[in-house]
Amino acid sequence: MKLTNREDFLSSSREALGEIFDILGRLAPVRIKDLPADSTAFVIIDMVNGFAREGALKSPEVEALIPRIAGMCKACDQLGIAKLAFADCHTEASPEFEAYPAHCLSGTTEGEVVDEIKGIGGYRLFPKNSTNGFLESAFRQWLENNPQIGTYVVVGDCTDICVEQFSTTLKAWFNMQNKRVRVIVPLSAVDTYHLGVHNSGLMNVVALYGMMLNGIEVVKDIEL
Repeated sequence: MKLTNREDFLSSSREALGEIFDILGRLAPVRIKDLPADSTAFVIIDMVNGFAREGALKSPEVEALIPRIAGMCKACDQLGIAKLAFADCHTEASPEFEAYPAHCLSGTTEGEVVDEIKGIGGYRLFPKNSTNGFLESAFRQWLENNPQIGTYVVVGDCTDICVEQFSTTLKAWFNMQNKRVRVIVPLSAVDTYHLGVHNSGLMNVVALYGMMLNGIEVVKDIEL
């Protein structure tokens, strides 16, 4: 990357971000009843206490997602849609703590799914020791055992980290096999934290557009 004049960069970036914002604003919803129940998986990323309610990385933006995702979980149960949940779960030796404060240590309440979603239950839980849940061997085995799944709805946090990494890796994995699948990310059920220059609005917009460029189907909402 070649750094340009700061004012030129800010001016052109403002125009580009405005166009992306408008693109996202025109997105349509998808009705959950229109998804094939027997070949759809609902994937919940990191809706855990350590990002929603306690610890160094708790975020009100993440906590605000709970009611919408809980409602989607109930709708999935009514329709017989499979549910998966990924939960950050680290040892104290995790190299990730060089980039982020210590969080979601194994055996602590931070690594547990929030009560509202845990109470609904019915999901297959995958603890993960990195930002990308796709890398977990247990999930890769689940993929091999469930070749009938052709639609994945991905919700949770953070849009620009764990959600984006999982979604784009999943899509790329299927692309490698020349297999067409839908990876759907609803605006209404993803978010990221706001802290300093990590502006949540900016990071959400950039991450969502990046996912769209990689074949992810970003939609306004999953209507229940």
